[in-house]
Amino acid sequence: MSGTTKGERIDSKVIIGKTVVGKSGKRLGVVADLVYEIRTGELVYLSIKSPTAYANTFQFEKDENGNHRIPYNSVISVGDFVVVAEEDII
Repeated sequence: MSGTTKGERIDSKVIIGKTVVGKSGKRLGVVADLVYEIRTGELVYLSIKSPTAYANTFQFEKDENGNHRIPYNSVISVGDFVVVAEEDII
């Protein structure tokens, strides 16, 4: 599967359900939902379910379902996995 990098458009159906990993290769969880800014349509957060022990070491905001929110600006690429830069999510 080819990957997508910052600035490229991607269908939300492609992201939901993907495993989220840090660029260190450690698993964080699975994308449950996407959070958009209503006025601009800008993607703000990935909401992840099934957080791992590694994900729990970060102090993520949580949504109304208790899922962790990862800032979308930390996403490096989307391919077989959603890869995020851990230093951008702190």
